Amino acid sequence: MKVETQFGAVTLSIETGQVARQAGGAVIVRCGDTMVLVTAVASEEQRRGIDFVPLTVDYQERFYAVGRIPGNFFRREVGRPSEKETLTSRFIDRPCRPLLPKTWNYETQVIATVLSVDENYDPDLLAMIGASAALEISDIPFNGPIAGTRVVRVDGQIVINPIQAQVEAADMSIIVAASRDAIVMVEGGAAQMPEEELLEAIFQAHRELQPVLDIQDQLKAALGKPKREPEQFTHDENLIALVMDRYADAMRAAVTIPAKMERHNAVHQVGHQALEQLLPEYPEGEADIKVALERLERKVLRGMILQEGRRVDGRGFTDVRPIQCQTGFLPRAHGSALFTRGETQSLGVATLGTSYDDQRLDSVIGESTKNFYLHYNFPPYCVGEVKQLRAPGRREVGHGALAERAIRAVIPAQDQFPYTVRVVSEIMESNGSSSMASVCSGILALMDAGVPIKAPVAGVAMGLVVEGDQVAVLTDILGDEDHLGDMDFKITGTRQGVTAVQMDIKIKGVTREIMSRALAQARDGRLHILDRMAEAISAPRTEVSQYAPKMTTIHINPERIKDIIGPGGKIIKSIQAETETRIEVDDSGRVNIYAPNQDRADAAVKAVRRYTQEAEVDQVYMGKVVKIMDFGAFVEILPGTDGLVHISQLSHERVQKVSDVVAEGDEILVKVLGIDKQGKIRLSRKAALESREDSGANQ
Repeated sequence: MKVETQFGAVTLSIETGQVARQAGGAVIVRCGDTMVLVTAVASEEQRRGIDFVPLTVDYQERFYAVGRIPGNFFRREVGRPSEKETLTSRFIDRPCRPLLPKTWNYETQVIATVLSVDENYDPDLLAMIGASAALEISDIPFNGPIAGTRVVRVDGQIVINPIQAQVEAADMSIIVAASRDAIVMVEGGAAQMPEEELLEAIFQAHRELQPVLDIQDQLKAALGKPKREPEQFTHDENLIALVMDRYADAMRAAVTIPAKMERHNAVHQVGHQALEQLLPEYPEGEADIKVALERLERKVLRGMILQEGRRVDGRGFTDVRPIQCQTGFLPRAHGSALFTRGETQSLGVATLGTSYDDQRLDSVIGESTKNFYLHYNFPPYCVGEVKQLRAPGRREVGHGALAERAIRAVIPAQDQFPYTVRVVSEIMESNGSSSMASVCSGILALMDAGVPIKAPVAGVAMGLVVEGDQVAVLTDILGDEDHLGDMDFKITGTRQGVTAVQMDIKIKGVTREIMSRALAQARDGRLHILDRMAEAISAPRTEVSQYAPKMTTIHINPERIKDIIGPGGKIIKSIQAETETRIEVDDSGRVNIYAPNQDRADAAVKAVRRYTQEAEVDQVYMGKVVKIMDFGAFVEILPGTDGLVHISQLSHERVQKVSDVVAEGDEILVKVLGIDKQGKIRLSRKAALESREDSGANQ
């Protein structure tokens, strides 16, 4: 069966029944010539003793989709997922996970495989739509459907489901996932976009997604399998009520301790005490006691917020935790800053490099490079834990990508600041919003490094607690407020507007009114943070660090590029070796020279000028005779540049033979008489001697 609808400027289709028929649900989603196969399968055996939904989402690209063979040694797609695959897997997982029953404990796997790609449509959003459709027609209980789209702004116009050329030209690009009634996920970036315009773009996308939801409903109605019933756990509600009543005061006292580690220890102690006191009387009640304690902690924290208007650490809903900023924290780094907000702390470090340090990306939509990138590290000590150190996981990749997107909007253009810039965020301690702390420490480190950013950026994470008609929007949430709340909405921006957003929810959806309120409240928090950051450093330093490469830019005639490169790069390599510099030349004739100090840079500039300098009429040069002919001598006046001294221009006296005056290898003064349209240079030794005599007489 195949269903289709108009989606943006193209037809989107979902087809099932032809391939992967043993999967619980399998669909092929197509836009243009881009096709993605998405499957959903749940195990037959339950996974006991877990307190989370065991969902795994994997997005995988196949290079045959664009007619390419992988370039690695094995010539196959192997190893860990690319950054693109990891980020796509994350943004499919996040809107789907809350729509599975909380008691669903069957291992569930969604796999999206890219089969074909054209140059117009990125397969990532088709994979999200396919995940929803595959879950809908499977036997897995899923409270969908959902659909997702990319929405961009090009020349002031909003475009839904854009082609790749429009994405590249856009000043805003966000991914919106939505259910029938509400927004379930937002992620993307913008060039300092006002909140009101961003909100309108999000809900325009919601309206445009409705037909995509309709065709999923059609598919489910025709071919959907009967849904499995999630296990209904039975509890001793009398025991649960006893625990919640007896330990309510102790839990409240524990939850209201401001310090994170002390609070967690106190909550743990309440649980230990409850088990110790009640297990002798209720030997089979351990699971119910733990359930009661979880409910009690959730009830106390959310009740404080909604009924008393106070938070765990005593702050009001719009208050930001105390902030401390310190720049120049590391003496040898090109730029560094320590940003502390409450019990969340990030050490941002900026390093300047050359184009050789660009990050090279390879995916099915093409190869690309980045001259700015941010890496996020979350070591176990930052939350007081002991864990084995491994390669960066999905969390590190996702948080780093968010912080990078937030800052990229203010990075100067390459022609204004031709460095490659890497920022690393080392999370030193964490109690909520570490990705937003990374944005702040990263911006401070960039200003400390002398990077001329367009404007400072700050970020804040917003939370939400909803019970019936009661709604509380929280600024700068703690880890516990994230864990026990209903939303994590991260918003970054300058004083002028938003540069990045990421929203995750644990409820069915978020309305326009709530999102508008969160954006407005986040702006106030962001401005407060920017004020605190400005107290540490208000503008980028005027000079880069003494330990950073010294960069000098000169311009040469593009036709002379070959002269500086030389055969097989011989000349440019020799200049770099002699001057201990790195030289980059682009097709426009711009030459970037990176040197350890100014003397080396000056030496490299001089060498480049020597090879690329062009002859000027009326200028006198010391040249070398390279060839003698009957009618004159050819003299090299600049590296790779020679001209002819006619026999009549060799001397004031009549010359019978050229060899009577000069020999090959002689160095002589010559003057440029003219350059014809073909670039042939006429030289004169006689005129050069006259110029020298005139100069001596004037002195």
